Amino acid sequence: MFRSPLAFGLLVMFAFAARADESAESTLPALDAARFEKLHALLLPQEGEERWRSIPWVTDLWEARKLASEHGKPVFLWEMDGNPLGCT
Repeated sequence: MFRSPLAFGLLVMFAFAARADESAESTLPALDAARFEKLHALLLPQEGEERWRSIPWVTDLWEARKLASEHGKPVFLWEMDGNPLGCT
């Protein structure tokens, strides 16, 4: 029936995943307004978690280099490649 062990393994994996989803749905508590508010508060940034926003970031590399030289500090360069919407 299955010529490839990989195909059989994937089929078994998806079958177990589907069954796990069915059983997980029945054990989850209902999401009422109070529980939603509690979970939402946990997801929001907590006190002190956004201290990086208070740093006066410099977006011009040459200006950052001059400023770092004046203060005897290194330059922290955060660089990403790829599509700016995908950050790959």
